[in-house]
This record gives sequence, structure tokens and C-alpha cells, in this order.
Amino acid sequence: MKLACQRKFVCIGLLLVCAVLTACGDRTPALPRLAPDDVVLAFGDSLTYGTGASEAESYPVVLSSLIGRPVVSAGVPGELTAGGLARLAGVLDTVQPRIMLLCLGGNDMLRKVNAAQIEANLRELIDIAIARGVAVVLIGVPKPALFGGTASFYERIADDYAIAFDGNTVNEILKNNEYKSDPIHPNALGYRKLATALSELLRLGGAI
Repeated sequence: MKLACQRKFVCIGLLLVCAVLTACGDRTPALPRLAPDDVVLAFGDSLTYGTGASEAESYPVVLSSLIGRPVVSAGVPGELTAGGLARLAGVLDTVQPRIMLLCLGGNDMLRKVNAAQIEANLRELIDIAIARGVAVVLIGVPKPALFGGTASFYERIADDYAIAFDGNTVNEILKNNEYKSDPIHPNALGYRKLATALSELLRLGGAI
């Protein structure tokens, strides 16, 4: 009887944790297990490039040290999702990653690109990766507005594709001056916070 009660409480606790993660906009479906030499591709804009910190402090470099796997940075400052579409296939063919971390859309929103177009481009980027057998982790970024929060289309995309999703970390970083080098870029502490969150997501998904 006592054991059954303990099991019941454990199950309730796990359900509560899952409910909290779901409410926060994070998803961690199963990810492919990374062999020691499997490559993770960080694909995006200035947040991936590491603007606001040194190269050694960028999130891909820090993430590589945390997960013990090579993480290739393919971040282009100022890039729009349309630009990402133009270069993704070539990057994937060159890098041959097992998992891709996708963080794009912030510059589109800053330039007031139609939200439906941003969403369509992100979906096409994910389609290109999946067609090559690459698992995708989507990273949401906030709308450029006071208390804007992460744009809703990121979570919708993650749900539709059932892919791993971090919808909170960048938003949390950019709300806290301790983690920022300027209004739209993290500093070294901010990039480490992002790398740490992504390493945990990869762990929860079974990648490491």
C-alpha cells in the first residue's frame, strides 16, 4: 500500500513537471542519440554568431564544451529567414549534422516582415533539414515590443512538427540587463545561459 502511494505521488509529480514545461512553451520530444563524433549545427543569425561577446563566448562554442560534441556555428548577423533558406541546403550538405538548432526570425520581425511569411519560411527550413534526416530543435525569439514575449508562431510550428522547442530562454535573457550586451543581443553570461538551457533540452530529449 505504501509503495503504491509513493508511485502515485511520483507520477503526479512528473505530470506537474510536464504541465509546467508545456505551459512555458517548451517541448522535448525524443532526439537521436549523438555519437561522440556526431555534429550539431547551430544555424541562425547574430544570436548564433555571438554578437555582443567573443567567439569563444558564443553559445555554440559553450554548448560544445557542455555536451562534449562538435557544434558548428553557422550564424550570419542580420540574416532574415529568406536568407537562411538560400543557404541552408548547402550548409547541411557540407556539415552533415545529426541535429540542427534553428534560431531565426528576429530580424524579420525587426524589419516588419509579415508574420505569415516568417512562419512559412521557418517551416520550409525545417522541411529542408528533415528531408536530409536531420533532427531539428527550434529556438523561439521574442517580438520586438515591450512585454512582447516569444512570437506565437514558434510554438505552433513546434507543435505541428512535434520537434524539440525552447520557447523561453532567449526571451528571458533579453528581459534581463544582466544578460544583455545591448537591447537585442546577449552578453557572455546570456550566451552561456542559452547554451546551458539547450544542453539540458538535448539531455532530456536523449541526445546526450
